[in-house]
Amino acid sequence: MPHALLATSAENSLPIWLVTESTWANTAQQLPKSAQGFAKAQGFEGKAGSHCLLPDADGNLHGVAFGLSDDAKQRDPFAVGKLPAILPEGLYRFETDAPDAALATLAWLLGSYSFDRYRKRAEKSVRLVVPKGVDAEDVTRIAEAVFRSRDLVNTPTSDLGPDGIEAAARKVAEAHGAAFTSIVGDDLVKQNFPMIHAVGRASATAPRLIDFTWGDENAPRITLVGKGVAFDTGGLDIKPASSMLLMRKDMGGAAATLALADMIMGAKLPVRLRVLIPAVENSISSNAFRPGDILNSRKGITVEIGNTDAEGRLILADALALADEEKPELIVDFATLTGAARVALGPELPPFYTDDEDLAAEIARTGLEVNDPVWRLPLWVPYQSQLDSKFADMNNTGGPMAGSITAALFLRRFVSDAKAHVHFDIFAWNNANRPGRPEGGEVQAARLMYALLKKRYAS
Repeated sequence: MPHALLATSAENSLPIWLVTESTWANTAQQLPKSAQGFAKAQGFEGKAGSHCLLPDADGNLHGVAFGLSDDAKQRDPFAVGKLPAILPEGLYRFETDAPDAALATLAWLLGSYSFDRYRKRAEKSVRLVVPKGVDAEDVTRIAEAVFRSRDLVNTPTSDLGPDGIEAAARKVAEAHGAAFTSIVGDDLVKQNFPMIHAVGRASATAPRLIDFTWGDENAPRITLVGKGVAFDTGGLDIKPASSMLLMRKDMGGAAATLALADMIMGAKLPVRLRVLIPAVENSISSNAFRPGDILNSRKGITVEIGNTDAEGRLILADALALADEEKPELIVDFATLTGAARVALGPELPPFYTDDEDLAAEIARTGLEVNDPVWRLPLWVPYQSQLDSKFADMNNTGGPMAGSITAALFLRRFVSDAKAHVHFDIFAWNNANRPGRPEGGEVQAARLMYALLKKRYAS
């Protein structure tokens, strides 16, 4: 079913004219005199991001003019995503064609999102008539998966610890009939996931490895791995207070993984899907793992702990080793892994890493197509030496520079048999409101991977 904010009938809908500074004058001439005069009095010129509510002769709302950039290369495909928050209640339609109708419809839905678990907000129904040719059900599927995962990232750890991440994953799995298991606490040691256990054992809530599978066993195997650190104090190498304020989002990789899995299963893509989420809280107590400890891993690689705040790669390593054992066609991992990625590319452009040249090109292209941009950084082998250890096979931290690259090189050591592997180092947060992307938790790179997998397998 299409989302409640989407309508299939244009009856009683109000028009939205999408204009630019160069097209506004021609569009204005086709409007009633009352609307033309009001727009002129308001100084509306069609500038990108500006809008004008246009009245009829009786003072009622006749329609809306909304400005887009004249330069197509500078135009935000999600620009109309700001409208649901600023328009009066009602049903609207695009009177002029949106440059990309599907993305505009998705932006409308994504821009309507609000997180109201702890503070109720006034409800407002600003609905859109689905443009011709747009698959309303697919747009709805994507938006609802993003909403659920944004909610997860926004929820504080007081209400979403490792057990809460498991409950959320179970809910997604059961909604699609997936087979679900979870390995909890000391059973992680018994079943050879020593690094997941070590990172999470200091928390009052036991660490766990969430695992669910879906689809035909003979279909191409796609495995998703998501970093599920419910909160990261930094462990004994404790973070400063300012760096802990957003650590609720350190499970953003798990949230992105669940969003992608939700989309794949909802669309019934012909794949054999496996989802692995190591869920822990990196806390401090008498049994916390320590700097200088040497941990074994599922892969048999020993890891010296250079810093307990580089914990995400440790739990991912055990999960990736398990994923690799099935030799899947593709392993995709999502993780809020490094601050270095933000220094390099900022919060809006996550880096990704893969050795597969064709896959890299497809990811970059698809990200631009669906307005879920990412940027490839190199798996620069000479930097591998930064992970050297005098006492173990490797250290969990590199040098003071190229931190995102050395983290990706660390993870690559635990994948040897999969046909392809891609790692996304995401931020999972919007620092400010942008069209279609309200401030708060965000799902990055999941939409692009869904579009990519649809192109590969839906046909």
